Amino acid sequence: MKVIRYNGLVFLLFALTLWSCSTAPKATRLQSGLIITQSTDFQSDTLFISSETLSRPVLIIEGEGLTVDFGGALLIGSKTDTLPNTFTGLAVLVRNSKNVTLRNLNARGYKVALMAENTDSLIIEDCDFSYNYRQRMKSTPQAEDLSDWLYHHHNEDDEWLRYGAAVYLKNCDAATVRRLRVTGGQNGLMMTHCNQGAFYNNTIQFNSGIGIGLYRSSYNQVMHNRLDWNVRGFSYGVYSRGQDSAGILCYEQSSNNTFAYNSATHSGDGFFLWAGQHTMDTGEGGCNDNIIFGNDFSHAPTNGIEVTFSRNIIAANRLHECRYGIWGGYSYESLMSANDLRNCDFGIAIEHGHGNTIQYNIFDSCAVGVKLWERATQPEDWVYTQQREVDSRDYTLQHNLFYKTGIPLSVSGTSNMAVNDDNQFYAFEKLLEVEQPNDALVLVKNRIGRGALGDASAFASDNPTADLPAPAVRRNWRTTSRGLAPVQKIQPAPLPDAGDAMLPEGHLRGRKYILVTEWGPYDFRRPIAWLRAQNEETMTFLLLGPQGNWRLSGGEGFTRVTPKTGTFPATVTARVDPDAERQALQFEFVGEAVTTAFGVFKKRGAAVSFQWDN
Repeated sequence: MKVIRYNGLVFLLFALTLWSCSTAPKATRLQSGLIITQSTDFQSDTLFISSETLSRPVLIIEGEGLTVDFGGALLIGSKTDTLPNTFTGLAVLVRNSKNVTLRNLNARGYKVALMAENTDSLIIEDCDFSYNYRQRMKSTPQAEDLSDWLYHHHNEDDEWLRYGAAVYLKNCDAATVRRLRVTGGQNGLMMTHCNQGAFYNNTIQFNSGIGIGLYRSSYNQVMHNRLDWNVRGFSYGVYSRGQDSAGILCYEQSSNNTFAYNSATHSGDGFFLWAGQHTMDTGEGGCNDNIIFGNDFSHAPTNGIEVTFSRNIIAANRLHECRYGIWGGYSYESLMSANDLRNCDFGIAIEHGHGNTIQYNIFDSCAVGVKLWERATQPEDWVYTQQREVDSRDYTLQHNLFYKTGIPLSVSGTSNMAVNDDNQFYAFEKLLEVEQPNDALVLVKNRIGRGALGDASAFASDNPTADLPAPAVRRNWRTTSRGLAPVQKIQPAPLPDAGDAMLPEGHLRGRKYILVTEWGPYDFRRPIAWLRAQNEETMTFLLLGPQGNWRLSGGEGFTRVTPKTGTFPATVTARVDPDAERQALQFEFVGEAVTTAFGVFKKRGAAVSFQWDN
């Protein structure tokens, strides 16, 4: 080696370079049993480290003011051939800490990927906890199994952990979770006794239980999250149960939270709120004063929004193709305003509610618009109904549009209801259905459109006929801000670095695209053949998958199959061979990259086989 010296300067620079290299911090290697008490950067690595129980995590983080960057490392808790319902253990535990930041960690194959306890101001960002624990369901496309129903009503002793979770937070105030990814599991982000946190820009989709769940957690912001297809208990055209799965779960004294600008479509319930067992046993409290604003909760097998035994604000949400757009049993003093309810069996349904305001909503092509009623008796073991007044009474309906809704109003056993101030009714069959007498129901100063399908002559003197034809009114309503004006004062400000959580234009949507297997909802990342209909002569299949080409590669029990090749989505018709004892079809796909139901990645252009058989 030749060194040219200039009064020793080159030698000095060379020495300084060697010294700086020798003292530069090096990333730490991950290993089981680490207790991290200072800021640490880990090397990117893939490690198989199992954990048998939640009490023996792979790693523990404990301290104050720490930043732990895992550098994209992947922890794997179970072998690739292990089924998800047998996953055990915990990857990372954060405990008794403050101001801890954890980022860039991937963990799969555990009962719980990350748990934090008694930690204030925790930040979790840019982590992927997909393909952790999930139950193997017994329901089939042909029949529901009642054992698949979930039960989240108690969590005083961490009962939720029996279902596993990607993230479980307990006693963690002022937490921030952002850019978390969870798919192919059961429960995503679950929290108990967590207040004043921010949970946003997360993608928690295609899981078989809950997207984000709150229990005794208040003053949180849950915003801008993608929470679609968190669902079970559904078979298109066969049964529509949901089995208490939900995009967002808000339970047991969780109040003053803001749920805004989330997409939780195609979930058992889009949003599921229940006051809690304490309220049922004492009549006290509830999940009150939450703001549910600007979300898309469409295509729910059961309820787009369920809110019960509580007082809340529900405004500017999109609720299309749900069994119930809003189910508000025992809701009181709640505001339901500027919501877009379309193609629902029931737009808004409330039993035993009182003091509620329903205004500026659009009910388009629903079977029933607003249904209000009360039962003759109450369950004897509900202390709530003994301590609280639960008559159906004191409703205000103003400035709503009912278009092509068969029965705009179904009101039974309700007192002091004012339907006035420019509600508009177009193309209905029966304006008001009354099963039981109502006391002081006033229906005046509304507009009834020309060409209404039903007879509204009984209301004509107090409700003038509108001049505009129905389609023009509907277009005008949707293209102006008329419905949003009354709720602008309560509209939450979007977070500064928020993303757009809504399903992109062109994405397949609708309940017919909820395909639930024994391991959870289909996620469009792999090819699938799904039996859609059958009779003695033919079977009809829906084929879905990534972009690419499929072809029929084999089969038995059919005399003819058409077409034999194509792209997704596709409908294939197969004529049944009456003499065959078994039917089966085999296909091959070549196209974009594929991820299997268990998270195995297959690169673009690889030949991927898929099949259907009985």
